[in-house]
Amino acid sequence: MKSSILLRPTIRAKPCSMNRDDPAQRQPWTILRTLQWTARYFTEKGIDQPRPAAEILLAHVLSCQRIDLYLHHDQPLSQHELDRFRGLIQRRVNREPVAYIVGSREFWSLTFEVNPDVLIPRPETERLVELVLAQFGAQTRLDVLDLGTGSGVISIALSVERPDWCIRAMDVSPGALAVARKNARNNSRGDHIRFFAGDWFAPLSRQKARFDLIVSNPPYIPSADIPALEPEVMQYEPLHALDGGPQGADDLAPLIRNSPAYLKRGGHLFLEIGYDQGPAVAALAKASGAYREILIHKDYGQRDRVVQLVKA
Repeated sequence: MKSSILLRPTIRAKPCSMNRDDPAQRQPWTILRTLQWTARYFTEKGIDQPRPAAEILLAHVLSCQRIDLYLHHDQPLSQHELDRFRGLIQRRVNREPVAYIVGSREFWSLTFEVNPDVLIPRPETERLVELVLAQFGAQTRLDVLDLGTGSGVISIALSVERPDWCIRAMDVSPGALAVARKNARNNSRGDHIRFFAGDWFAPLSRQKARFDLIVSNPPYIPSADIPALEPEVMQYEPLHALDGGPQGADDLAPLIRNSPAYLKRGGHLFLEIGYDQGPAVAALAKASGAYREILIHKDYGQRDRVVQLVKA
């Protein structure tokens, strides 16, 4: 899609209240000047990654790529564009996440729509996808279950890389399932993943379905830690997808305990976990007596991130 920057003639922006370093208000608000001012303003307000945030928001207003901002850095903004951009700046200063403001986030080099019904995908979750793909290589077919799919990033990323896998994805939230289904369609996987509603294994309790692989990024943050989360998380993201109970294991423990009943012999369970939960999760798995292998994988920050369990 062509940028709106490239489709209209150069115009001179009207004076704007954003102008705090130019009392005479004579300089046009070019793309570069607008980015510089916004990055300083975000820094003053304690906003994380101020320059990237400014770039993403301005590119969203101008319907262009971030690189276009620098290819056309001297392009003045119209008053309408400045007004729209000011609104987005205020939302970010109010600590609304950039991903919710623009309505999308990249994961696994794919674009996913997001809204407050789903968690914003984190780079750490890509580690789980990497480990699954490395474990199973290019096997032509696996039966896969994604529990608590949220925006669908794990299922869709796996389906893109392994189109022959048969993937089912579950979430208890109707809003999350709507987002996941839309993301699957947007990434050409709508006919490859079966989505269904339910509370963990409840919809499968009367079925004989068995899976080669179960994956999940469940809630795992201890309840007492929730109030200390960044405002972007605490105020905007769905807490039911974050709060793992007093020890952070209210969902992890049942998943570890109940998954063997739905795994084939030698089947794998991959769970994302908290950075300090490796020993506790390994103890839960060992106590179940259902797994022949218990592996704790670290993320690229050398923190516990994924547990891999193999059914005996």
